[in-house]
Amino acid sequence: MGQYGPGVGNSEVNIVTTQLDPVLSGSPASQPVSWQEALRRAVRNPGELCRAVGISGEFAAHAAAQTTANISAESFPVFAPWEYIARMRPGDPHDPLLRQVLPVAEEMIDTDGYSLDPVGDTAATVAPGLLHKYAGRALLIASGVCAVHCRYCFRRHFPYEAVQSDDDRSQEAITQIADDPSIHEVILSGGDPLMLVDDVLARLVGRLAKIGHVRRLRIHTRLPIVIPQRVTTELCEAISDSRLTPVVVVHANHAAELDTGVAQAVAMLIQHGAMVLNQAVLLRGVNDHVDALAELSERLIDLRVVPYYLHQLDRVAGAAHFEVPIEQGRDLVEQLRQRLPGYAVPRYVQEIAGAPYKTVLG
Repeated sequence: MGQYGPGVGNSEVNIVTTQLDPVLSGSPASQPVSWQEALRRAVRNPGELCRAVGISGEFAAHAAAQTTANISAESFPVFAPWEYIARMRPGDPHDPLLRQVLPVAEEMIDTDGYSLDPVGDTAATVAPGLLHKYAGRALLIASGVCAVHCRYCFRRHFPYEAVQSDDDRSQEAITQIADDPSIHEVILSGGDPLMLVDDVLARLVGRLAKIGHVRRLRIHTRLPIVIPQRVTTELCEAISDSRLTPVVVVHANHAAELDTGVAQAVAMLIQHGAMVLNQAVLLRGVNDHVDALAELSERLIDLRVVPYYLHQLDRVAGAAHFEVPIEQGRDLVEQLRQRLPGYAVPRYVQEIAGAPYKTVLG
């Protein structure tokens, strides 16, 4: 799937073990491995995912049937690392982490207003894998694969095969950035850019650092959350050993995602000079109540991570069942303001295709 292999860019791995419930003890999650091995052993079947968290009966049978119904076996299959599964509540079909990665029949409902490209990526593409939406910033699709398949992903239908990046195919994008002196920040996105092995990532960062008008490097990634051992000394050096100011934006939606391993990974990034921010998505059945959002923000602050954005759901086809009404979202943010210090309240925003900046909702 991606550009990873045994032993490549991984001479020192920060091994993290997770406290497991008895249902999960003895599972692959109880055996610390490299991040590459964690990817290889990830769960790829909804029935297996249910068994992994001790769910049986009618719910599990329905989940297993999704593969037969071709809901998860098409272009967006189940992909969930054991490191992430280990944080789910055993036996609970409504666990907020499980809900993010388990396909359901509602994904097949054709809902008005939902599309394959809800944020206008196609219209913003100026070169293969290079998007230019906002003044001063350009977004580079550095990888077409992820370490987890979130069912609400706004790029779940993105044509990654047309923009898969290597040194040769990314040259046009690099040239475009170099030729535009208005670009001061390059955002590496995907997929997940940390699916690139360290030497490939370092080479890409080095090429960007040679462009004099680029000052900042921003990396949007979920890997430190779902497979925290991806964060190694080598990775941190690949990100930070250039003149570019590094900003790492992680993606956690619920406090249960932020275990000890994630805390150690984030601390390593911060110790190497990266500013770390979090983006969350407001999701029905996951974090659509004030207690969950407050707990997430407080946990992030305790880890020295800024709760940056709370996104209104991007209306991507297959994700309508996750949507929370905007008025409810505004009310939740107002409740957060009453409970938390201002620096712990994320900005509630929505990305609208073609708009020159994110729209602040509350």
